[in-house]
Amino acid sequence: MAANFKIPEFEATQLDIIPALASNTRGTFRTHKTKNLKWRLVQLRKLYWAVEDYKTQLITALQKDLHKSEYESILSEVDWVKNDCLFAIKHLETWAKDEKLGAPTVPASFSLMKFRIRKEPLGTALIIGPYNYPIQLVLVPLIGAISAGCTAVLKPSELAPNCAMVLKEIIEKRLDPNAFAVVNGGIPETNALMNEKWDKIFFTGSAQVGSIIARKAAETLTPVCLELGGKNPAFITKNANLKIAARRLMWGKTMNSGQVCMSQNYILIDRDSVPAFIEYLKESYNEMFPNGAKASPDLARIVNPRHFQRIKKMLDETKGKIVMGGQMDESELFIEPTAVLVNSTDDAMMKEESFGPIFAIYPVHSLDQALNVANSVHRTPLALFTFGNKSENQRVLNEMTSGGATINDAYFHGSVNTVPFGGVGDSGWGASRGKASFDCFTHARTIAETPGWADALIRVRYMPYDWSRLNLMRRLTGKKPNFDRNGAVVKGFGYWVSLLLGLGASGVKGAFLRWLVVVASGYLYLEKKKA
Repeated sequence: MAANFKIPEFEATQLDIIPALASNTRGTFRTHKTKNLKWRLVQLRKLYWAVEDYKTQLITALQKDLHKSEYESILSEVDWVKNDCLFAIKHLETWAKDEKLGAPTVPASFSLMKFRIRKEPLGTALIIGPYNYPIQLVLVPLIGAISAGCTAVLKPSELAPNCAMVLKEIIEKRLDPNAFAVVNGGIPETNALMNEKWDKIFFTGSAQVGSIIARKAAETLTPVCLELGGKNPAFITKNANLKIAARRLMWGKTMNSGQVCMSQNYILIDRDSVPAFIEYLKESYNEMFPNGAKASPDLARIVNPRHFQRIKKMLDETKGKIVMGGQMDESELFIEPTAVLVNSTDDAMMKEESFGPIFAIYPVHSLDQALNVANSVHRTPLALFTFGNKSENQRVLNEMTSGGATINDAYFHGSVNTVPFGGVGDSGWGASRGKASFDCFTHARTIAETPGWADALIRVRYMPYDWSRLNLMRRLTGKKPNFDRNGAVVKGFGYWVSLLLGLGASGVKGAFLRWLVVVASGYLYLEKKKA
């Protein structure tokens, strides 16, 4: 029972058994049992109860690995996974059923061929997880794989060793052991896994490692989903509510001690607003940490000494001014939430992704300058945040690309487990969460079914070719453009007839509804007149 399970010391999987584990999961997929919806639902239900039953061990592991509080562990790891399970269980039958294709995708002349999209599992997946959310970011992709009907091998992060051992226990004891397995270890074990053939690889981590994964996967043309990161900007204009911006961006850098791939790396703020904004930051800090950040039971720690030194190096090398925070204690892997006022994109705080509780404040003269700076620092970040009026926010969205974006807050777009999440360009490929996780591990297979009696209808395709049949088909199915060679819309006779008959509606449905209103109004008018 889970209540009696004590987290063992971290142990890497023997390299020589990894090929057999991979082969076993591939063999299980070839039995086709994972395509059965009842089997998938049973696995999802078992995973839900496993997470619930091992909740105490998961919370303990997260505390040991990241000093993550029980509050954050429940909010962003345990309950997140359980809710994702429930969402998938509730909607799986809808996601998995065939999608019938009709007009306008399939022309009326081909409607008898029963075009549809069948949702097929890709096969056997490899899921490689990160250290910052070591439970959520391994099990959420697994939920997608199970929902799609795939088998999977999980590789948790060795930087969260206690979480890795609990995950191994959960998967091996609660799920189908022939369909799912866990491999623990570091670079040698990951290399061994990458030498196997997979049908999908799902990787969450740094862009540097992600590029290695992508190159290796390309050797066997294996599709990958990469959830990476980036130097995420926050925009604050002179029209922003500075108090709200300060409080919400402070939250973004204190959650999990800023070890969040979506948190802001730097803030581009109207120059005149800087002094007030810094004061609001300090005010938010004091509200969150009345006894100081180090004494807070809520603030997590940096995962290990190497990452502590990486973040410290950024602060050591900056030429900017620390305007909030700055305290560190390597013995506790503690770094205080820290803001640094900088004036150059060449500053250490702007050149590297912090992935911790530190961020830069970069004053700008205008939104033009802010957008130029952001696009030069990182053109395709994972996230961006914009605080301004409606037109300013829309301009930021129009002129800056990102995986996701939140207006007037820090990464709220990534705080709901049922909406798609993913990067763009070098911040990630593909998306996950909710139905997007199911789609990630699913092949949309187009199927047509031609009746045996339909040869007369498709005679046009057979040799010897008959021009009279082709010309007839072109007259019946051909369409003419409503635009000229300069791209301008031509409003000819047909356009005006369509506009008149459709009562100005742009489609058949709209025209029908408008005619319905006309008929109903006419009927009511006549009835009133009779009375």
